[in-house]
Amino acid sequence: MNREEITAIDQKNIWHPLTQHKTAQAPIAIDRAEGNYLYDFEGNRYFDAISSWYTCSYGHRNTKLTTAVKNQLDRLHHVVFAGMTHEPAAILSQKLLDILPINQFKLFFSENGSTSVEIGLKMAFQYHFNRGEKRNVVIALENGFHGDTFGAMSASGLSVYNGAFQDFFIEVERIPAPTASNIDEVLQKVEAIIQQNEVASFIYEPLVQGAAAMQLNDAAAMGRLLSRFRESGIITIADEVMTGFGKTGTNFASDQIAEKPDIICLSKALTGGIMPMAITSCTEEIYQAFYDDDLAKGLFHGHTYSGNPLGCAAAAAAIDLLNSETIQDGIRMTTERNAVFAKSIIQHDRVAQVRHQGVILAIDVELEMSRYGNQRDQIFNWFWERSVFLRPLGNTIYIVPPFTTTSTELNRVYELLEEFVTTFELQN
Repeated sequence: MNREEITAIDQKNIWHPLTQHKTAQAPIAIDRAEGNYLYDFEGNRYFDAISSWYTCSYGHRNTKLTTAVKNQLDRLHHVVFAGMTHEPAAILSQKLLDILPINQFKLFFSENGSTSVEIGLKMAFQYHFNRGEKRNVVIALENGFHGDTFGAMSASGLSVYNGAFQDFFIEVERIPAPTASNIDEVLQKVEAIIQQNEVASFIYEPLVQGAAAMQLNDAAAMGRLLSRFRESGIITIADEVMTGFGKTGTNFASDQIAEKPDIICLSKALTGGIMPMAITSCTEEIYQAFYDDDLAKGLFHGHTYSGNPLGCAAAAAAIDLLNSETIQDGIRMTTERNAVFAKSIIQHDRVAQVRHQGVILAIDVELEMSRYGNQRDQIFNWFWERSVFLRPLGNTIYIVPPFTTTSTELNRVYELLEEFVTTFELQN
């Protein structure tokens, strides 16, 4: 089919995510992708500056990943994971536990980031239940985002996603993201919440709150907060769906925080964008609360495609890439270049704030606009017309480029960012 045929069928049949179809512009038809680029049906290429929602961190159609999936396809493409296992899952489990924080002990497989969070919340609630305690409150960060399933939505603090569903949510108390300047006040609020509630867990995005326009929290302050929760027997859940696998400069954002979480939620770059897959990891203490002669104390959660062999093969190959010298050099290069560019662009009089962590760079531009309005399309189109794909969060322009990005490609993105803050004007 050509571009026009695909677009016509799409608009007739398909309901897209995060889209108000009455006012949104027509979706762009993509023909193929290769390396760090997307290609349209006219052969034009566009640099993927957000790694397709932080998944394709090793570029598109990376041959190591595609070869792993092709080889596995010839041997076993799916089997029930309840009561069965297979070599790709065994290999992946060891590779992943080798790079996760040392306190992680078991892996629970699922299919997407929201579900990995859902499972983490259920683990925490049932951990206490199995021990004879009823704890029904979750503490979460203000402006956090954890996904679109009900538990994940409950923990999220972005009302535009949640408005119609709030009457059905689990009980959540919110606290500000901890920083060096507010940590004492945050701890005071936590004390009050603990005194007044039976708190089961604390869920947080370590170092970077992605959907909150890449807002940063402080590693030392977060460590103090996690220590306080541990003292109270409150399960800590690190949502590393976005931050995991190298994007913050280390394998996991939790690596940069002294106190380690009890549970970690993973997806997105887990398979390098090749296959849908998620994993929720936990400590031995969490697992032992479910390990019992009583069948009802088990974690009764399962998905048809849990532990899919193709996804496991892709994820194992992605970890090999992450560990490689080439990819680590790419992460270091972008991290260092982002820090230098941030010092330069902040001098511009239309730049309100710049944040960077690892390969993540976010720029707040002085523009009068709503976060979710259709004015965002103007910014999207400005960059798309200049062959760069990104999705602004209101007046925040951010990049999370693939680890395979070259200096030349990064220079081009920086040049466009400078041009944008200098020349762009919103149209009414």
